Amino acid sequence: MTVDTSTREKEIYRVTLVGFVVNLILSAAKLAAGILGRSGAMVADAIHSFSDMATDIVVIVFARISSKPKDDGHDYGHGKYETLATIIISLALAAVGIGILSSSIGSIRTILEGGTLPRPGAVALVAAVVSIVAKEILYRYTVRVGRRIDSPSVIANAWHHRSDALSSLGTLAGIGCAYFLGEKWRIADPIAALLVAVFIFKIALDLIRTGLGELLEKSLPADVEQEILSIVTANPEVREPHNLRTRRIGASIAIEVHVRVDGAMSVAHSHALTVDIEHRLRVRFGAGTMIAIHVEPLK
Repeated sequence: MTVDTSTREKEIYRVTLVGFVVNLILSAAKLAAGILGRSGAMVADAIHSFSDMATDIVVIVFARISSKPKDDGHDYGHGKYETLATIIISLALAAVGIGILSSSIGSIRTILEGGTLPRPGAVALVAAVVSIVAKEILYRYTVRVGRRIDSPSVIANAWHHRSDALSSLGTLAGIGCAYFLGEKWRIADPIAALLVAVFIFKIALDLIRTGLGELLEKSLPADVEQEILSIVTANPEVREPHNLRTRRIGASIAIEVHVRVDGAMSVAHSHALTVDIEHRLRVRFGAGTMIAIHVEPLK
């Protein structure tokens, strides 16, 4: 479904603002629960939620920039600012994963060296459950909006929400074992956090790789390019498409292609053919698709 620029920008602001408010409430609640419940894992989880608030701000700022129309200095618009926002969010996600990884390794080392971790309070256990439910709901809402409006930065932010839910899941497992099973099971907390950190780090790397591919002018997938060629040659008067070039520019794509037509064809008729091709491509890939078609005579 194609979404116009104004509606898309409003959708991004709305979903991000909802996330910001939820993160603010959750972060404060988890920090209080971690302190009152004597749970270092919950305090770390609260810090993770605070990092989500920072990425919400990044999305809001870059969404406004990326929605600006083309100008003298940006002939292809400002779409790649959103790609840059995706990379910034992904780097923040990777940093969170590294932080959780480091903390969990330190806790495991403490236990292996004969130390003990404090028994958490029930308030930390409840806070972990509430966090998991709230963040999973927020993830589903955010990723659904991100896919509908085709926003990489909103989708990246959705995964940041889910990483927080997964972090809370590991925290819940650790707190639960420590609370119900006794001192010898408290190592489960840092082990669960370790696994979550690896998962978070993998998500971050995947998002960074996608974002860098766009910034480095990576072509669209082969199956998409083949679909473009099929659309271009749907009219039998258009033949031998070649020199196809494609790339993503934020939520939009750019297509350049050369085609051949009967050399005796009038300029007006060949122009009508290209207008028809552009219309069909925009119906398929969105009104914001940037298209350049070069017409050549058949040899």
